[in-house]
Amino acid sequence: MNTQNPQKPIDRLPPNGFPTGFRALVIGASGAIGAAMVAQLRADPACSAVVALHRRSQPAIDFEREDSIAAAAAELAAQAPFHLIVNAAGLLHADAGNGTDGFMPEKKLGDIEMAQMLDTFRVNTFGPALLLRHFSRLLDRQRGVLALLSAKVGSIEDNRLGGWYSYRASKAALNMFIKTAAIELKRSQPQAVVVALHPGTVNSRLSMPFRGAEIGRSPEVAAAEMLAVLAGLAPGDSGQFVAYDGQRLPW
Repeated sequence: MNTQNPQKPIDRLPPNGFPTGFRALVIGASGAIGAAMVAQLRADPACSAVVALHRRSQPAIDFEREDSIAAAAAELAAQAPFHLIVNAAGLLHADAGNGTDGFMPEKKLGDIEMAQMLDTFRVNTFGPALLLRHFSRLLDRQRGVLALLSAKVGSIEDNRLGGWYSYRASKAALNMFIKTAAIELKRSQPQAVVVALHPGTVNSRLSMPFRGAEIGRSPEVAAAEMLAVLAGLAPGDSGQFVAYDGQRLPW
């Protein structure tokens, strides 16, 4: 975290962009995209504080422990409000270990199994939904953006190839949580911006089995693109599904 006082008064800027002295929170900060976002935010002279959360941070957030989400939000309330909150955690495949079988995205109906669906939904849907519940209240009332990483393959309208059942469904369900939360928050926090954010293909552990190193952008490039898009969002954009290049995606 930056050493400047997170409660220091800030200079207000126009609706687009973040104010001088803005505060940011990145969840899933141990992953490639999350770590790149944290690094870039800490290097931004306009950002006075960056909090990076993951399973081993203090406080810790572990989507397998529901209580950790509420506890982290309660502990960080003293450092609120935050002008930018991003969830960069996600699960597409899993390695075998600790007595459990690994898995890859399902290619056909015959591959669907309950354990894989539960693991995928826990990280991609249930955990982020609880973030919406507990962390949306930490947004700055005048300029607050809450973005949760989704995926274009979670678009029902855009699905032309099939496969990847659990991942697609978990992101589609996440999108519905985001859309519904944006509608509710519009009533109580009219300046809040809540969006689903598609990162595109990034060279990371998540994309490695799918030629991510060949076709993906670096985490640093992807983070810069997404942070620029988020800075340009206004309250009228809340409840949208946006891509790293600013494109609006179909649900």
